[in-house]
Amino acid sequence: MAPPPLIQLKDISLTFGGTPLLTGVELSVSAGERVCLIGRNGSGKSTLLRIAAGLVEPDAGSRFVQPGATIRYLPQEPDFGQHKTTLAYVEAGLGPGDDHYQARYLLEQLGLSGEEDPAHASGGEARRAALARVLAPSPDILLLDEPTNHLDLPIIEWLEGELESRRCALVLISHDRRFLTNLSRTTAWLDRGQIRQIERGFGAFEAWRDEVLAEEEREQHKLDRKIVNEEHWLRYGVSGRRKRNVKRLGNLHALRDQRRDYRGATGNATLAAAEAEKSGRLVIEAKNIAKAFGERKIVDGFSTRIQRGDRLGIVGPNGAGKTTLVHLLIGNDPPDSGSVRLGANIEMATLDQHRESLDPKLTLAEALTGGRGDHVMVGDKSKHVIGYMKDFLFAQEQRGTPLEALSGGERGRLMLARALAKPSNLLILDEPTNDLDLETLDVLEDMLGDYEGTVILISHDRDFLDRVVTSVIVPEGQGRWIEYAGGYSDMLAQRGADVKRETVKADAATEEKKEARAAAPEAAPRRRLSFNEKHALETLPKTIDNLHNEIAEQQKLLDDPDLYTKDRKTFDAASAAIAKAQEELAAAEDRWLELEVLREEIEQA
Repeated sequence: MAPPPLIQLKDISLTFGGTPLLTGVELSVSAGERVCLIGRNGSGKSTLLRIAAGLVEPDAGSRFVQPGATIRYLPQEPDFGQHKTTLAYVEAGLGPGDDHYQARYLLEQLGLSGEEDPAHASGGEARRAALARVLAPSPDILLLDEPTNHLDLPIIEWLEGELESRRCALVLISHDRRFLTNLSRTTAWLDRGQIRQIERGFGAFEAWRDEVLAEEEREQHKLDRKIVNEEHWLRYGVSGRRKRNVKRLGNLHALRDQRRDYRGATGNATLAAAEAEKSGRLVIEAKNIAKAFGERKIVDGFSTRIQRGDRLGIVGPNGAGKTTLVHLLIGNDPPDSGSVRLGANIEMATLDQHRESLDPKLTLAEALTGGRGDHVMVGDKSKHVIGYMKDFLFAQEQRGTPLEALSGGERGRLMLARALAKPSNLLILDEPTNDLDLETLDVLEDMLGDYEGTVILISHDRDFLDRVVTSVIVPEGQGRWIEYAGGYSDMLAQRGADVKRETVKADAATEEKKEARAAAPEAAPRRRLSFNEKHALETLPKTIDNLHNEIAEQQKLLDDPDLYTKDRKTFDAASAAIAKAQEELAAAEDRWLELEVLREEIEQA
């Protein structure tokens, strides 16, 4: 018997501006279930997640949530309200019985101090704070809308491990194939207003989707043939027979209605880069380049030789200097030392991470044409703006749409359209996969595969890197960058091999012990510390020290016997801060003691 659902949506329908977005949608999620919600940009995925979270009321249908179940929803754009710090924002999402220590712990794991001002937070900081807020209460079900947006690879991999270790149910929207494959067990495909579901993870989705669409096309072909046959019968049958078969005429009208109401699958974008004349064989040669900002080394002693046709991927944490390295390589920024040489006949086109600044009041057509008539120059050829819009999946009616009204995915396609219209033999792409749906990513990958020029790209999308690049450059700290042949997975394997070589001696030293254990009867699997427990053991001592220091600092203020009469406000604030810190200290010490006892028991078992 199937477990009762934690949340269930039944016969959900919603219309925007006269156009049906959702039609009779059904979605049910039980305890521990891992569902990825897949669909084209604009198909209604985010809206459906907001309905599941209780934030949007559908036109029809019902929403059921199991009594007592806790739900946390991560939007694409978090609202920080009036919160003064990221810690205050995260703690505001906790319930009465939730552990406040979890807020500090998760912020620390996500690289935040808790003191950041949300009003001035970067996109990455805002996303990490929002993740801490939804994870801290340990909810029964997590609804996550593009959780990897603005995150670098180390944080994405940490988040993957964190979600994998939790027992909660999960509904996930993401354009990151590797993330979806690693976390999902069920796939819900939102297509043309309805959901189709397969009880398998994302890894099986694309082949299944292609089969569904192929079968649908076959059925439409059969319908067309049936209509042709019926029309022929009515047109050329004898008059008397036609009069006697009014019912058959009605059936023909019904078939025509069925064909008219059919909503075909959305086509794919037609991406093609306008290519300039071939560059020379050598595109870029960098020799022992270095760059520092103050005392901080960004690049130190890096050399590479990039030839025509290479596809170079640059990965690393936010702030590591990926964009700086690219600017050095393409000559936008001179190195402090070393040399960079560009090859002959280089024509460059760039897509930057921040999607260049455009007037939000401009219309879509104006942004493509530069306000110069109805045509776009694609390379050295003129193309009507409507045709070029359709290549990137924009409808003719969107010609006059202001940029401020475009979705994230539409803005991403617009920026691609602008970048690819420029003749080039060297493409510089900074986070090109941001906001693109999976189908458009497929087309972008194919386009880059056919592109005869050279590509340098920065990306956090592991699957995209594996499919596109021929080498990967990774920071190793202190300004040191290393280039590995192959894609992202190849890089991981090579780095892993380096680590293994360093530990060969240690492995050999323990081989005799392993053989002795192998001779003994197989023991039952040992209890191990979970991912969260290991992290807590590592970080709690530092947290405890910080809390002790905070209590001591506040106590210094209270040691002034005249403070109460001189500055009542400071006295009250210090007293409250001490009480709060002491409460958190007690919780942290209890948790550390509990985990330390558990660790000793496991080691002695």
